[in-house]
Amino acid sequence: MALAVPCQDLRKISLTGSMHCISFMQEKEKEPPPPIRSYLCLTIFTCFCPAYPINIVALIFSIMSRNSYDLGDYDGSRRLGRNALYVGISSIIIGLLIIAIFIAVNFIHMDF
Repeated sequence: MALAVPCQDLRKISLTGSMHCISFMQEKEKEPPPPIRSYLCLTIFTCFCPAYPINIVALIFSIMSRNSYDLGDYDGSRRLGRNALYVGISSIIIGLLIIAIFIAVNFIHMDF
């Protein structure tokens, strides 16, 4: 009769909530994880742009990317990081457009 070896390390692998048992030997045999690309600095910078709902979404995508990386979902982390990059860049562009329109409207209505 074989004895069951208790699971030593429970980790959440995916965002669906399924739990998988990974032994310490399996973790040592794995190759090192790819570097994280969550673009957190860019999304924090976009929080200073005047396009507030959009840059908050970029920040949330970046944080979700870091959480997925910590859970071992590297493909999901890469996908969410790419979404954070795209939404962050669009937030910067929209913010610059808002600033340009604001400056143009103020200079048109100035009395000399």
